[in-house]
Amino acid sequence: MDKLDSMAAVCDFDPIAGKIPATKVEITVSLVVLYTQGVETKQWREFGRTEVIDNTLDPDFVRKYILDYFFEEKQNLRFDVYDIDSKSPDLAKHDFLGQVFCTLGEIVGSPASRLEKPLGTGGQLARHSSGGMPDTKCGTIILSAEELGNCREVATMQFCAHKLDKKDFFGKSDPFMVFYRSNEDGTCTICHKTEVVKNTLNPVWQAISIPVRALCNGDFDRTIKAEVYDWDRDGSHDFIGEFTTSYRDLSRGQSQFNVYEVSGEEGRVGGRALTQFVSQRHTDKTENNIINQTKNISNRPQSTSLHYMNPYQMNAYAMALKAVGEIIQDYDSDKMFPALGFGAKLPPDGQVSHEFPLNGNIENPYCNGMEGILQAYHQSLKTVQLYGPTNFAPVVNHVAKYAAAVQDGSQYFVLLIITDGVISDMAQTKEAIVNAAKLPMSIIIVGVGQAEFDAMVELDGDDIRISSRGKLAERDIVQFVPFRDYMDRTGNHVLSMARLAKDVLAEIPEQLILYMKSRGIKPCLLPPLNEEPGPEDQDHAQTTPV
Repeated sequence: MDKLDSMAAVCDFDPIAGKIPATKVEITVSLVVLYTQGVETKQWREFGRTEVIDNTLDPDFVRKYILDYFFEEKQNLRFDVYDIDSKSPDLAKHDFLGQVFCTLGEIVGSPASRLEKPLGTGGQLARHSSGGMPDTKCGTIILSAEELGNCREVATMQFCAHKLDKKDFFGKSDPFMVFYRSNEDGTCTICHKTEVVKNTLNPVWQAISIPVRALCNGDFDRTIKAEVYDWDRDGSHDFIGEFTTSYRDLSRGQSQFNVYEVSGEEGRVGGRALTQFVSQRHTDKTENNIINQTKNISNRPQSTSLHYMNPYQMNAYAMALKAVGEIIQDYDSDKMFPALGFGAKLPPDGQVSHEFPLNGNIENPYCNGMEGILQAYHQSLKTVQLYGPTNFAPVVNHVAKYAAAVQDGSQYFVLLIITDGVISDMAQTKEAIVNAAKLPMSIIIVGVGQAEFDAMVELDGDDIRISSRGKLAERDIVQFVPFRDYMDRTGNHVLSMARLAKDVLAEIPEQLILYMKSRGIKPCLLPPLNEEPGPEDQDHAQTTPV
């Protein structure tokens, strides 16, 4: 297990105890130190460090971070980059180059699960080192995530080479090997480097042990690329050649040698590589899925109600929106969300509406991120008159109309309803939900205030599957929670919001996968990152693989 210990461990990452993660994801970074933030304490804790790479402005690190991934939580991450000047583990003795803040969901929810962000200093250079200017341009960091298969085996193999191409004018080459795992988007991720064997064209490298999931993520036929270089002290290593293989091909060489031609530049043969391989095999395929989001707000006709905007703290509606929305928005590519209200009289004639755009724009109800939704919500309270009854069916049918148009697995819709009233159109809502259960969508209902929400429990359908006109819902797509059950007694609203989001979002991944499996829809490969999106992909592209 010594080799496994070189990867950052996951044992100390537990912001809220007792949780079962949706999966594990592997984070590839071009940086040095990763910090995670506790949900309750908000304190940053060092999670792990990459190895140090000498003499380069474009490092590609081998060591990865293995994190437990919780879809229903906001997992804050911080990446700090340093220029290492000595062997001291004290970061204060090294030059701070910059940092990036993001969430794990933001990485997973990015196109191809690959996030590129500029490094910033935040004025910290003065604190971390004696050199540099604060808030200067520090370069870019690239983060990528891939779900890890359940393959727990470790591959043990030993490589040697014969008659490698000579790259040094005086003396022989100093060869080493670099291994890359191919990703589903066509890119490659470095997964191992051998040691350098000095002054030889026939090197024999030490046996290596590497997790099979790091080598190929449990996919035996995934391409593995190996490159051979001649080491140079200044970091400008000379390329000798490369070859490709797969875990399946490598495993055929148990107790004997596999031989590969090392192809150099312009197709020249740069020598031969031989490997002897020993490993046990076991794997599970992973799944990639897609989520879309729509938000809706229920308004009630009470001037001193839960809609009251206290200048010093958010009201219950805003807290529920922010708690759920800040997590789920990471899985939308353009962060543009349609936000609707229901239960209000609209200007200029006072007509009662149960599905109106919060921003007042019928043609374009989209809001820019959570801040845009909250701004539209607050603005709508100044222009509409809160009015009953509380009807859910119109907004459920509104979202179902869009979900019905996209049933190929490319999009999945989540409808968030926040209400402080007793539902008025129970029969119509049950029928709408039964019909929606056949579509790629889920419904989250958050009840705020002290009203009786017994009817909402019936809609939830955890104990008894909801039915209408003698027809059972195909699957359970509704999750209801009363916000009052999550209010922290000490008044810690951050903790209240984290608890709420954790419970209401926990069922979404299972609901999504159940729909996809029932339709025989399998995850599809993404196009390479360098492909330009077509015109049909540019109009409110609201789906992102996770």
